[in-house]
Amino acid sequence: MMDSPISLLCPGGKLFGIEWHTWKIIGWLGNFVFFSRFIVQWYATEKQKQVVVPAAFWWLSLTGAGLLLAYSIWRRDSVFIFAYLFTWIPYGRNLWIHYHNTQRQLTCPDCKTLVPQNAKFCYNCGRALEKTH
Repeated sequence: MMDSPISLLCPGGKLFGIEWHTWKIIGWLGNFVFFSRFIVQWYATEKQKQVVVPAAFWWLSLTGAGLLLAYSIWRRDSVFIFAYLFTWIPYGRNLWIHYHNTQRQLTCPDCKTLVPQNAKFCYNCGRALEKTH
């Protein structure tokens, strides 16, 4: 029988007292991805000096929840299956809204900031914007 990459890296397949296997890695990866969305949102908020939820937050939410759902199905854990079964709905909806809003935005020719299509001036640099129909 061939050793798994995990058992080659961790004698006995254990690291930090945890028995590692493919599904355990998927579960921990899901936790990491799901947690990282908070870092992305925090960074975007600090950068803009206002509360911002970037599209990356929703992509990380969707990916992390999907990985955690896959892990919970493998574990046959009904509590966690239910916890992650429907989370894709608001994540997907927010991504859809974000996509359609960015399609309707104008790009400032000077600073390349995206502004709503009905804006008369760029919010970033103040340039007057011309309407294109």
